[in-house]
Amino acid sequence: MSDLARTPRQIGSVIQRARKKRGWTQMKLAERAGLRQATISMIESGEKPAKLESILAVLAALDLELRIGQRSKGHGSDIEALF
Repeated sequence: MSDLARTPRQIGSVIQRARKKRGWTQMKLAERAGLRQATISMIESGEKPAKLESILAVLAALDLELRIGQRSKGHGSDIEALF
């Protein structure tokens, strides 16, 4: 799985898709990540800032990792079309 995300909302969408692909509820992901269900909801909605530690815990629970790379030349609106 390789997804591009530049905004909190896009990160939340990637996490939500990965969770649903596994057939997990937000509660199950929260338990595996050691977080509250409300935190998972907040991360998936991307409406409020989430702590980096929380995002990393969620990614680890989903067996995903964060990679940093050069920003591509596309516009933000081009990226939005992916989600």
